Amino acid sequence: MLRLSKLHGLGNDFLVALDAAQPGDGPLVPDAETARRLCDRHEGVGADGLLYGLGVLDGPGELRMVLLNADGSEAEISGNGIRCLVQEHLRAAGRAEGAVDVQTAAGLRRVRTVRGDTNGELWSEVDFGAPRPGPELSGAAASTPARSRATVDLGNPHLVLLVDDPGDLDAAEVGPGLEASFADGINVHVVHVVDRTNVGLQVWERGVGITQACGSGAVATATAVHDWGLTDDRVTVHMPGGTAEVLLAGGTAVLCGPSTFVAEVTVP
Repeated sequence: MLRLSKLHGLGNDFLVALDAAQPGDGPLVPDAETARRLCDRHEGVGADGLLYGLGVLDGPGELRMVLLNADGSEAEISGNGIRCLVQEHLRAAGRAEGAVDVQTAAGLRRVRTVRGDTNGELWSEVDFGAPRPGPELSGAAASTPARSRATVDLGNPHLVLLVDDPGDLDAAEVGPGLEASFADGINVHVVHVVDRTNVGLQVWERGVGITQACGSGAVATATAVHDWGLTDDRVTVHMPGGTAEVLLAGGTAVLCGPSTFVAEVTVP
């Protein structure tokens, strides 16, 4: 038996399995087939990914995160996913707020609660550290019609494509080919600038497809448009699932947004 909780960050939804909440004696072991079956929206519970909250390895941290996408592939980090994981960790521990250091494949990340309710909607900040340049542009990315293009590395890879109007480029159409054109895959983001403090974003997530939102993608996009001189240090990123705030200051990036508890689920 596996005990899960379902949460979402701006419609980007996850199943969360905490090792400490399981009835069995042995530790949870992340499993790609389990992720594929549970995340299936017709024959499973349905989600963009399966998050495991595990005991930490050697080094600092209170919790270790492993994220398997809906297709079973592993993602290094997720800005929405890590907020959902920390909310469930706090909820299960009976804690209403706090800061949690999480070990991820992208490095240690600190999540700090801001406001809200662990049993409902909770706003949290994620410190992503310093964004870095991503992989070299693929031929397909370089030839995609866009005003500007850049890759950003947040521990996971992102491609940001700037357009004048959201109708100029459809992420659902260009996403599959662009993801496949990079050796390790890539998250694809189509952005248009509204003004110096607001941008609109379409998201194609590696290993998932079109999603309602992407937290690390919001940070990557804010980084790119800021580097192009189009926005200020603080920007609101508008996605189909809602908005997130990104602050770029002192060489680091901080993401602030909501996560929402949906339900507890028990599966064989």
